Amino acid sequence: MVEDWFRATDIDEVVTLIEEPHVHPFLCANSWLIRGARRNLLFDCGLGVASMRAFVVEHLGLAEPVAVLSHGHLDHMGSAHEFSQVWAHPAEQPWRPGQGSLVGTELMRILGMDDAAVASMPEIMVTAAPAADWLVKDYELRPVTPTRSLSDGERIDLGDLTLDVLHLPGHTPGSIALMVQETRMLLTGDVLYEGTLLDQLHGSNIPQYLESMSRLGELEPSLVLPGHGPVFDAERMAALAGRYLSSKALR
Repeated sequence: MVEDWFRATDIDEVVTLIEEPHVHPFLCANSWLIRGARRNLLFDCGLGVASMRAFVVEHLGLAEPVAVLSHGHLDHMGSAHEFSQVWAHPAEQPWRPGQGSLVGTELMRILGMDDAAVASMPEIMVTAAPAADWLVKDYELRPVTPTRSLSDGERIDLGDLTLDVLHLPGHTPGSIALMVQETRMLLTGDVLYEGTLLDQLHGSNIPQYLESMSRLGELEPSLVLPGHGPVFDAERMAALAGRYLSSKALR
């Protein structure tokens, strides 16, 4: 059992990275908290093993943020049900039940991973518990009905910051990224990160992914804040996007 389930790291005075270090790397996603003058925004909200809302409100001492989902996979929407405002692209279906498990083989089946992926996963996807009476078998990804639909080109006003919504399907039908206008920081969710990109899951679409990657190549962010792994710059983003496009062209 661990008392500190989450780990928070300030990127600057506005943006904070929230991680779950006791989760298998496959599911260890980045949640991004952005403090605004009018409202706070949380881009993705973890597995839901421990309360993300309580961490932000009680531990960090901030007003409850709007929860914006990059997409509807369990490691990005687990705590979404805790928030009064949940925004997502309408092509996602976070209200579907039965889409989560912390048992490796069951999770791979839910996601649509191949036999090699199933064999590579541990039996249990976490290495600790948030409470003495918590059991892996009791984990449930609770469905949530978004309170607002976000479309491509829409703008989110935080008071002193404005974020542009980019619909970038491929990983899932409703995957989105956010670009902070004032700082040019780009939050990509699972559209792009260091590592193998997953484009053959249930709901994935490679032709759409290729279009999304081409669109990313037209952007010039100051910093990329991905859904997994370390942050990187525009040059690295272009290299990663180019690598994906080249790999599919060779098939």
